[in-house]
Amino acid sequence: MRQGVVFAIGVGLAGAALVAGQASQVTKDPVPGILNFARVETTVACAGATTPDSMAAIKRLGFVSVINLRLATEAGADVDAEAAAARAAGLRHVHLPFNGASPDQAVVDQFLVAIREPMNLPAFIHCATGNRAAAMWMVKRVKVDGWDVGKAGDEAAALGLTSSPLKQFVLDYLLAHPR
Repeated sequence: MRQGVVFAIGVGLAGAALVAGQASQVTKDPVPGILNFARVETTVACAGATTPDSMAAIKRLGFVSVINLRLATEAGADVDAEAAAARAAGLRHVHLPFNGASPDQAVVDQFLVAIREPMNLPAFIHCATGNRAAAMWMVKRVKVDGWDVGKAGDEAAALGLTSSPLKQFVLDYLLAHPR
């Protein structure tokens, strides 16, 4: 059984509504080919390991792109097969290899560009374990959505950010790149 968490942004998906000034809710739904699929409000979905076979299901859920944060050298990360399956399903595929053990701020910058592109939205964002995807989502919440760090950190933890070093990387990034 594959393990991991995948994160996604999906406009128009059923989920918990964000009430202004309150933290969002995380709800979980079964999706074939994806473990631990969860949604945050109507704009974010989170999930488990993603297989190339799940690309059609991702398209049916309303996503138009997949942002893959996995390194091509990771066990089980078949980036080329995923990209081909995404294209076959009618999805855009963006590969932004992000090393959680040695995170690079330039990849975060590239992610912020990709996530702001209207042609990429709604986007399905994933990595292997969820830490990297949750970290990227936390940065997006603060830099793009204007959330405070505490609220964004709480949501990221609910989505799977469990790595203290990766959370510290995010905090350092946010300090170095003020709004």
